[in-house]
Amino acid sequence: MNSFGTLFRISIYGESHGKGVGVLIDGCPPGIPLTQQDFVADLNRRKPGKPGTTPRKEPDVPQIQSGIFKEKTTGAPIHIFFENTNTRSRDYDQQIHIPRPGHADFTAMKKYRGFHDHRGGGHFSGRLTLGIVAAGVIAKKIIQPVSVAAVLQEAGGTTDIEMAVQTALENGDSVGGLIECIAKNIPVGLGEPFFNSVESHLSHMIFSIPAIKGIEFGAGFKTASMKGSEHNDPIVNIEGQTATNHAGGINGGISNGNDLIFRVAVKPTSSISVGQRTINLKTGKMEELRIEGRHDACIALRVPPVIEAATAIVLADLMLINKGYRQI
Repeated sequence: MNSFGTLFRISIYGESHGKGVGVLIDGCPPGIPLTQQDFVADLNRRKPGKPGTTPRKEPDVPQIQSGIFKEKTTGAPIHIFFENTNTRSRDYDQQIHIPRPGHADFTAMKKYRGFHDHRGGGHFSGRLTLGIVAAGVIAKKIIQPVSVAAVLQEAGGTTDIEMAVQTALENGDSVGGLIECIAKNIPVGLGEPFFNSVESHLSHMIFSIPAIKGIEFGAGFKTASMKGSEHNDPIVNIEGQTATNHAGGINGGISNGNDLIFRVAVKPTSSISVGQRTINLKTGKMEELRIEGRHDACIALRVPPVIEAATAIVLADLMLINKGYRQI
C-alpha cells in the first residue's frame, strides 16, 4: 500500500494537483534535534532548476504538523505537509481518454475504475517523493555516523550528462540515467534473512520510487560473467574489511561492515514532446498524441536525493530492528 517499514515506518499521501502531498513518520526515537531548516538542503536538491528539469516550481516548504516540540522529536508520529501552489490541470484534460505511453494513466484508470485523479499523474506522480525526502532527512539523523551519498553517473548512456540532456531538449525527447549510491560506516549485522535481507528491503523501497527500472549491488550483473576466484572479496582484518567489494557490502543478506554500494537505472521521462501513437479509450482508435504541460527531459537529475532518502529510511529501520536484538 502507501506505507513502508517495520519499526521506522512511513506513509505517504497526496496527488500532484491536489491540495498537497505529505508524509506521516512513525517510530522515530525521541530527543532528535529537528527544525524546518534541516529539510532545506535535500529538498532544494530535489527541486527543478537545472536545464532538463520541469519549469514547474513549488516552494516546497515543509509544514511540520506534529511530533516535534521545542525543536526535538517527541516519539509521537511526525506529520509533514507540502502545499501544491503551482498547478496547471488543464494540460492533462486529454489524458482522461487518451493514456500516455509509459505512464500509469491506463493502469490507474483500470484499477480504480476511473475514480482516480488523473491531473499531473495524480497519486502516481514523482511529486510524492517529497514525503520520502522529508522522511529521509530524519532517517539520516537516526543512522549517524552512517552517511549516504548518491550521484548521477550517466544520462542517455553517456557520462557527458550535460550533452545528453541538451540533445534530448533539442529533440523534444527525454533520457534516462544511472545513479550510484554509497553508504559508509555501516555496522556489521544489519539485515533479516531471508525476506528482509538488506538487498530485498532496499530493493522494495527503491522500486517504490517512480521511474526506477533496475537495481544492482556491488559488481551487480557483471557477476554473471565472473569466476568465483574473481568475485570473492578477501577478508583482510578481524573487523571484516575486504580487499575488494564485489559483494557491495552484503553477504548472506547481512551487512558485512564494508561500504554498501548499489546502482539504479532511471527510465526516460514518459511525457515527451515527440508525437506518439496511443489508443483513444473513448473512440477505440489509435491516434497521434502530443503531450503538453511541464515535464523533465531527464528526471534522473532530481533522483539522487530521493535515492539517498530511501536508503536512509531502510537503514534506520534495520538499525532499530538490530538494536532490539542486542537488548535481548
